[in-house]
Amino acid sequence: MAYWIASSPHNHIQGSTPALMRLVIYATIPGILAQWYFFGWGNLIHIGLALTTALVAEFTVLSLREKKVAEQLFDGSAMLTAVLIGISLPALAPWWISVLGALFAIVIVKQLYGGIGHNPFNPAMAAYVMLLISFPVQMTSWQPPLALMSIPLDFSNTLSVIFTQFTFDGYSLEQLRTHVDGYTMATPLDTVKTNITLGLTISESMNNPVIGEYVGEGWQWLNAAFLLGGLFLITQKAISYVTPLSFLASLFICSLIAFLVSPDSNASTLFHWFNGATMLGAFFILTDPVSGATSVKGRIVVAALAGFLVFIIRKFGGYPDAVAFSVLLCNMAAPLIDQYTRPRTYGHS
Repeated sequence: MAYWIASSPHNHIQGSTPALMRLVIYATIPGILAQWYFFGWGNLIHIGLALTTALVAEFTVLSLREKKVAEQLFDGSAMLTAVLIGISLPALAPWWISVLGALFAIVIVKQLYGGIGHNPFNPAMAAYVMLLISFPVQMTSWQPPLALMSIPLDFSNTLSVIFTQFTFDGYSLEQLRTHVDGYTMATPLDTVKTNITLGLTISESMNNPVIGEYVGEGWQWLNAAFLLGGLFLITQKAISYVTPLSFLASLFICSLIAFLVSPDSNASTLFHWFNGATMLGAFFILTDPVSGATSVKGRIVVAALAGFLVFIIRKFGGYPDAVAFSVLLCNMAAPLIDQYTRPRTYGHS
């Protein structure tokens, strides 16, 4: 009689990697639809470009490494990375931005380290930071919500801007980003950060059209959609609730303390929660099981550290949003945090 000897834990999750990846991709659909509704076709086009590039790059590298191409190519990991890259980019960024980002994520960050399960950094966020540092102009040219644009932008004109940087009528990207009052619009996070450096208060910044009725025209609904997708993942037990809860609680506490100390120079906690990539980072990025911590205590510590770093970088750093930088810093710290938070061996005093 043959015996199979295995180490604990013996209670294995029955779901496969492709099924989990598909579930996460499905959970991004509410956010993608909100992005399309408020900001147009740009991110959908970038998702398509990133998907195509990621699959071609994955196929090429797997073939060169003589791996099981069919099995690993369609495990969903490359597709999820491409979707996250497409979501994260400015809607009207040039086409080569998403192509370079997907190539870097798959070839350098993922396959260079051995493929799925071996990458120390989140591929999508590593690609985003690489693009942001290398091409700051293209990566900070955010499109305002469609409702605030003085020039209409349909699918064909969006496609034209992405590939030529001009609409069919000759309007440039800068003209598309210009408000009817003649100033170039930015994201709510960037607007508030810039206004504070100019001596304006938070309450004065809230009167900007890009803020809208609540905390960010279009952005609050985009984050709410990713929150909905994240809650779906928790109910399906695809991710643990401890990571997003720890991250959001940490960001909440830091921003609340700052707001109570100086409400004129610090935005509210809801503003931090429902702007930028907060909910995307909480439910879809930090929950990456490969680049994050493995123990429950470790995940809590890593997520709390990420929330603290997001607030610090948003407040004192050079970039208005900070989720990608925070995730990479926490990826580097995860092994050390794991070492000090791993569960005590049963029977060990």
